Amino acid sequence: MAKIYVNGDLQEVSLPINVSELIKQNDVQQPEMVSVQVNEEFAEREEWESIQLKEGDKVDFLYFMGGGTL
Repeated sequence: MAKIYVNGDLQEVSLPINVSELIKQNDVQQPEMVSVQVNEEFAEREEWESIQLKEGDKVDFLYFMGGGTL
């Protein structure tokens, strides 16, 4: 098991695991609306399958919401 941080929380995962698998494992709602940062760098959606996570990585799932009035 490897320890990574997901949205600031320590999580143990079995390696190998890529970004797409982590999204599924964390039951991310509306993955098509999520941006992902790995170690504070944005991960391109087309690369999620090929980005292999490793011990100590920091992953953030970011939801950008529109709305409101000025």
